[in-house]
Amino acid sequence: MADSDNTTTLPSVTRRRVLAGTVVATTAWTLEGNASADGAGSTNLRPDSALALWREWEKAHKQTKLLCRRQQRLETRLVESVGFPCVTVRLPQGEDITIHSIEALNNVLGKGPDTAALREKAETDFAVHQARWDAAAEETGYTAAFTAEREAGNRAEELLEAFSTTPAMTLAGVAGKLDAVLREGEAWEECSEFPWPQVRSALRDLVRISEEFDADRVPRLGIRHGQAETLRHSR
Repeated sequence: MADSDNTTTLPSVTRRRVLAGTVVATTAWTLEGNASADGAGSTNLRPDSALALWREWEKAHKQTKLLCRRQQRLETRLVESVGFPCVTVRLPQGEDITIHSIEALNNVLGKGPDTAALREKAETDFAVHQARWDAAAEETGYTAAFTAEREAGNRAEELLEAFSTTPAMTLAGVAGKLDAVLREGEAWEECSEFPWPQVRSALRDLVRISEEFDADRVPRLGIRHGQAETLRHSR
């Protein structure tokens, strides 16, 4: 009876796999240099709630990425020392299969009486491994890091949702909305497909229009020196 290297799908432990490193390159508009959201110090800008909201989102987004990297470093160590909770089951046909959740176990073995003993032993073995994982996760700080990352991510998502009901009063506010959508969206999807080329094009349009009508608008949009040229020629 030859062993099989079949395995069920590994659990999705991290909230967002893409934050581990292979994030699609985006046009990162740095809006920290914009005029303040309340228009202080300028008579040309109206208060812009969208820009203020972008600043909150940017902080939450950065915090989420930092926490995610920390969580993933701890997760890597945890996997190396303990391994993802799993159990290897030898099926009646003689094939070994590695299972990573009770749900997957039930799907593979079913709930019939003919597999009851095998299922009970597998559940017990899985529970032992899960307990080892949980204890190590708590001891190493992984559990706390995972919770903090999830909370920061949820906060960023809430702020992103708020953009849909927060009107922009300035070009900077519009740019902030598009920047958030672009960075959040491209983290999940293939960046060469709809709608990301169109969103990038809209960002370039904002730069072009601001340059054509008022060269001083570029700094107010928060674009660093040379950033407008980068945007113009970006994909």
